[in-house]
Amino acid sequence: MPTISMFFGIIIKMYYAPKEHNPPHIHAYFQNYKSTYKIQDCELMEGNMPSKQTRMIQAWIEIHRDELLAD
Repeated sequence: MPTISMFFGIIIKMYYAPKEHNPPHIHAYFQNYKSTYKIQDCELMEGNMPSKQTRMIQAWIEIHRDELLAD
């Protein structure tokens, strides 16, 4: 799974395959935390993350939504 962004200790990864499972999502890693967020509405799908990092990830998704959906 390629890393597509790193900021403030947060690593964002996204796997793309022609038959990748839906909905489109990203994987976020911070220290010992792992989580998955939907690209369309920034909703946490699974995992856990501190609230400060969750807000930063959700803001990052909002800024990059069009690019992420194109990927």
